[in-house]
Amino acid sequence: MLFRSGYLHLGHVRNARHAWTWARANGARVLLRIEDHDRQRCRPEYEAAILEDLAWLGFTPDATVPRQSERDAAYREVLASFIARGLVYGCTCTRAEIGGPRYAGTCRDRGIPLENGVNWRVRIEPGAETFTDLLCGPQTQEPFALCGDLLIRDRLDNWTYQWAATIDDYLQQVTHVIRGEDLLDSTGRQIRLARLAGRATPATFMHHPLIMKSPTQKLSKSDGDTGIRDLRAR
Repeated sequence: MLFRSGYLHLGHVRNARHAWTWARANGARVLLRIEDHDRQRCRPEYEAAILEDLAWLGFTPDATVPRQSERDAAYREVLASFIARGLVYGCTCTRAEIGGPRYAGTCRDRGIPLENGVNWRVRIEPGAETFTDLLCGPQTQEPFALCGDLLIRDRLDNWTYQWAATIDDYLQQVTHVIRGEDLLDSTGRQIRLARLAGRATPATFMHHPLIMKSPTQKLSKSDGDTGIRDLRAR
Protein backbone atom coordinates (compact mmCIF):
# COMPACT_ATOMS: atom_id res chain seq x y z
CA MET A 1 0.00 0.00 0.00
CA LEU A 2 1.66 3.21 -1.17
CA PHE A 3 0.85 6.86 -0.48
CA ARG A 4 2.31 10.05 -1.89
CA SER A 5 0.72 13.16 -0.37
CA GLY A 6 -2.48 14.41 1.16
CA TYR A 7 -5.06 12.71 3.32
CA LEU A 8 -6.68 9.32 2.75
CA HIS A 9 -9.70 9.45 0.43
CA LEU A 10 -12.19 6.96 -1.01
CA GLY A 11 -9.95 6.10 -3.96
CA HIS A 12 -7.24 5.00 -1.53
CA VAL A 13 -9.76 2.87 0.32
CA ARG A 14 -10.67 1.01 -2.85
CA ASN A 15 -6.97 0.33 -3.44
CA ALA A 16 -6.53 -0.83 0.16
CA ARG A 17 -9.44 -3.22 -0.17
CA HIS A 18 -7.99 -4.72 -3.36
CA ALA A 19 -4.51 -5.04 -1.84
CA TRP A 20 -5.57 -6.55 1.48
CA THR A 21 -8.17 -8.88 -0.08
CA TRP A 22 -5.71 -10.25 -2.64
CA ALA A 23 -2.92 -10.62 -0.08
CA ARG A 24 -5.07 -12.48 2.43
CA ALA A 25 -6.40 -14.81 -0.28
CA ASN A 26 -2.91 -15.61 -1.58
CA GLY A 27 -0.84 -15.86 1.59
CA ALA A 28 1.03 -12.63 0.84
CA ARG A 29 2.11 -9.77 3.09
CA VAL A 30 0.97 -6.17 2.70
CA LEU A 31 3.80 -3.65 2.92
CA LEU A 32 3.06 -0.04 3.82
CA ARG A 33 5.36 2.48 2.16
CA ILE A 34 5.06 6.24 2.56
CA GLU A 35 5.95 7.79 -0.78
CA ASP A 36 7.12 11.20 0.37
CA HIS A 37 9.67 11.74 -2.40
CA ASP A 38 7.97 15.04 -3.31
CA ARG A 39 9.35 17.18 -0.48
CA GLN A 40 7.34 20.26 -1.48
CA ARG A 41 3.96 18.53 -1.12
CA CYS A 42 4.42 15.97 1.65
CA ARG A 43 3.83 16.81 5.31
CA PRO A 44 4.23 14.82 8.55
CA GLU A 45 0.57 15.38 9.45
CA TYR A 46 -0.51 13.60 6.29
CA GLU A 47 1.46 10.50 7.22
CA ALA A 48 0.08 10.42 10.78
CA ALA A 49 -3.47 10.87 9.50
CA ILE A 50 -3.09 8.14 6.86
CA LEU A 51 -1.90 5.62 9.45
CA GLU A 52 -4.70 6.56 11.84
CA ASP A 53 -7.42 6.32 9.17
CA LEU A 54 -6.14 2.97 7.89
CA ALA A 55 -6.16 1.56 11.40
CA TRP A 56 -9.69 2.89 11.98
CA LEU A 57 -10.81 1.12 8.79
CA GLY A 58 -9.17 -2.14 9.90
CA PHE A 59 -6.36 -2.17 7.34
CA THR A 60 -3.26 -3.20 9.30
CA PRO A 61 -0.08 -3.73 7.23
CA ASP A 62 2.13 -6.74 7.86
CA ALA A 63 5.25 -4.59 7.67
CA THR A 64 6.26 -0.96 7.20
CA VAL A 65 9.25 -0.19 4.99
CA PRO A 66 11.35 3.00 5.15
CA ARG A 67 9.71 6.12 3.77
CA GLN A 68 11.19 7.37 0.52
CA SER A 69 12.61 10.54 2.06
CA GLU A 70 15.03 8.23 3.92
CA ARG A 71 16.15 6.39 0.79
CA ASP A 72 18.45 8.87 -0.96
CA ALA A 73 21.59 6.80 -0.34
CA ALA A 74 19.95 3.66 -1.75
CA TYR A 75 18.78 5.50 -4.86
CA ARG A 76 22.22 6.97 -5.46
CA GLU A 77 23.88 3.58 -5.08
CA VAL A 78 21.69 2.12 -7.82
CA LEU A 79 22.11 5.26 -9.91
CA ALA A 80 25.89 4.86 -9.86
CA SER A 81 25.63 1.77 -12.06
CA PHE A 82 23.43 3.69 -14.53
CA ILE A 83 25.96 6.53 -14.67
CA ALA A 84 28.83 4.11 -15.18
CA ARG A 85 27.03 2.73 -18.25
CA GLY A 86 26.32 6.19 -19.67
CA LEU A 87 22.56 5.81 -19.20
CA VAL A 88 21.89 9.07 -17.32
CA TYR A 89 22.21 12.68 -18.44
CA GLY A 90 21.31 16.17 -17.26
CA CYS A 91 18.39 18.03 -18.84
CA THR A 92 17.27 21.66 -18.62
CA CYS A 93 14.03 21.36 -20.59
CA THR A 94 10.89 22.67 -18.89
CA ARG A 95 7.44 21.09 -19.10
CA ALA A 96 6.34 23.92 -21.36
CA GLU A 97 9.25 23.25 -23.71
CA ILE A 98 8.53 19.51 -23.80
CA GLY A 99 4.85 20.18 -24.48
CA GLY A 100 3.51 16.69 -23.83
CA PRO A 101 4.00 13.32 -22.12
CA ARG A 102 6.87 12.20 -24.36
CA TYR A 103 10.38 13.62 -24.08
CA ALA A 104 12.15 13.83 -27.44
CA GLY A 105 15.71 13.58 -26.09
CA THR A 106 16.64 17.22 -26.69
CA CYS A 107 19.40 17.23 -24.05
CA ARG A 108 20.72 13.70 -24.68
CA ASP A 109 24.03 14.79 -26.14
CA ARG A 110 24.45 18.26 -24.65
CA GLY A 111 26.76 17.10 -21.85
CA ILE A 112 24.81 18.81 -19.05
CA PRO A 113 26.33 17.75 -15.69
CA LEU A 114 24.25 15.83 -13.16
CA GLU A 115 23.96 18.69 -10.69
CA ASN A 116 21.28 20.01 -8.39
CA GLY A 117 18.80 22.26 -10.15
CA VAL A 118 18.60 20.27 -13.40
CA ASN A 119 16.50 17.29 -14.44
CA TRP A 120 18.14 13.86 -14.55
CA ARG A 121 16.97 11.44 -17.24
CA VAL A 122 17.58 7.78 -18.08
CA ARG A 123 18.06 6.87 -21.72
CA ILE A 124 15.21 4.64 -22.90
CA GLU A 125 15.83 2.81 -26.18
CA PRO A 126 13.15 1.44 -28.54
CA GLY A 127 11.72 -1.97 -27.69
CA ALA A 128 8.46 -3.44 -26.37
CA GLU A 129 7.70 -4.71 -22.89
CA THR A 130 5.10 -7.46 -22.53
CA PHE A 131 3.42 -8.54 -19.32
CA THR A 132 0.16 -10.04 -18.11
CA ASP A 133 -1.84 -7.91 -15.73
CA LEU A 134 -3.86 -9.89 -13.19
CA LEU A 135 -7.01 -7.92 -14.04
CA CYS A 136 -6.36 -6.27 -17.42
CA GLY A 137 -4.83 -9.33 -19.09
CA PRO A 138 -1.95 -9.44 -21.63
CA GLN A 139 -0.30 -6.08 -22.32
CA THR A 140 2.36 -4.80 -24.71
CA GLN A 141 3.83 -1.35 -24.16
CA GLU A 142 6.55 0.63 -25.90
CA PRO A 143 8.17 2.88 -23.25
CA PHE A 144 10.27 4.81 -25.79
CA ALA A 145 7.13 5.75 -27.74
CA LEU A 146 5.08 6.51 -24.62
CA CYS A 147 7.49 8.62 -22.60
CA GLY A 148 10.89 8.87 -24.30
CA ASP A 149 13.85 9.26 -21.93
CA LEU A 150 12.55 8.86 -18.40
CA LEU A 151 12.75 11.65 -15.82
CA ILE A 152 14.12 10.20 -12.57
CA ARG A 153 15.02 13.37 -10.61
CA ASP A 154 13.52 16.80 -11.15
CA ARG A 155 15.04 20.28 -11.06
CA LEU A 156 13.76 20.72 -7.47
CA ASP A 157 16.01 17.76 -6.55
CA ASN A 158 13.13 15.36 -5.91
CA TRP A 159 13.37 11.74 -7.02
CA THR A 160 10.39 11.02 -9.25
CA TYR A 161 7.64 8.48 -8.63
CA GLN A 162 8.81 6.31 -11.52
CA TRP A 163 12.35 6.01 -10.14
CA ALA A 164 11.62 5.81 -6.40
CA ALA A 165 8.78 3.30 -6.70
CA THR A 166 10.66 1.09 -9.17
CA ILE A 167 13.89 0.99 -7.19
CA ASP A 168 12.05 0.44 -3.90
CA ASP A 169 10.00 -2.41 -5.40
CA TYR A 170 13.25 -4.01 -6.57
CA LEU A 171 15.32 -3.55 -3.41
CA GLN A 172 12.43 -4.31 -1.03
CA GLN A 173 11.59 -7.48 -2.99
CA VAL A 174 8.03 -6.48 -3.75
CA THR A 175 6.52 -9.30 -5.80
CA HIS A 176 3.06 -7.88 -6.56
CA VAL A 177 2.04 -4.29 -7.24
CA ILE A 178 -1.68 -3.58 -6.88
CA ARG A 179 -2.80 -0.11 -7.95
CA GLY A 180 -5.36 1.85 -9.97
CA GLU A 181 -5.68 1.43 -13.71
CA ASP A 182 -4.65 5.07 -14.21
CA LEU A 183 -1.07 3.82 -13.67
CA LEU A 184 -1.28 0.98 -16.19
CA ASP A 185 0.75 2.98 -18.76
CA SER A 186 3.60 3.32 -16.23
CA THR A 187 4.12 -0.42 -16.03
CA GLY A 188 6.20 -0.98 -19.16
CA ARG A 189 8.63 1.82 -18.32
CA GLN A 190 8.94 0.55 -14.72
CA ILE A 191 9.65 -2.98 -15.91
CA ARG A 192 12.34 -1.59 -18.25
CA LEU A 193 13.84 0.57 -15.50
CA ALA A 194 13.90 -2.34 -13.04
CA ARG A 195 15.69 -4.53 -15.58
CA LEU A 196 18.32 -1.83 -16.14
CA ALA A 197 18.76 -1.67 -12.35
CA GLY A 198 19.42 -5.42 -12.22
CA ARG A 199 16.04 -7.00 -11.49
CA ALA A 200 15.95 -10.37 -13.25
CA THR A 201 12.24 -11.14 -12.78
CA PRO A 202 9.76 -8.25 -12.89
CA ALA A 203 7.02 -7.77 -10.34
CA THR A 204 3.51 -8.95 -11.14
CA PHE A 205 1.02 -6.11 -11.60
CA MET A 206 -2.71 -5.79 -10.99
CA HIS A 207 -4.52 -2.61 -12.03
CA HIS A 208 -8.03 -2.26 -10.65
CA PRO A 209 -10.83 0.08 -11.79
CA LEU A 210 -11.04 3.55 -10.27
CA ILE A 211 -13.88 5.27 -8.49
CA MET A 212 -15.19 7.72 -11.07
CA LYS A 213 -17.05 10.99 -10.54
CA SER A 214 -18.04 11.02 -14.22
CA PRO A 215 -17.54 8.61 -17.13
CA THR A 216 -14.24 10.34 -17.98
CA GLN A 217 -13.00 11.78 -14.66
CA LYS A 218 -11.61 9.82 -11.73
CA LEU A 219 -12.33 10.70 -8.14
CA SER A 220 -9.41 12.53 -6.51
CA LYS A 221 -8.53 14.05 -3.15
CA SER A 222 -9.34 17.47 -4.59
CA ASP A 223 -13.00 16.49 -4.80
CA GLY A 224 -15.10 17.38 -1.80
CA ASP A 225 -16.76 14.87 0.51
CA THR A 226 -14.30 12.04 -0.29
CA GLY A 227 -11.78 12.44 2.53
CA ILE A 228 -11.89 9.69 5.14
CA ARG A 229 -11.20 12.09 8.00
CA ASP A 230 -14.17 14.24 7.06
CA LEU A 231 -16.41 11.22 6.60
CA ARG A 232 -15.33 9.89 10.00
CA ALA A 233 -16.10 13.22 11.63
CA ARG A 234 -19.61 13.13 10.16
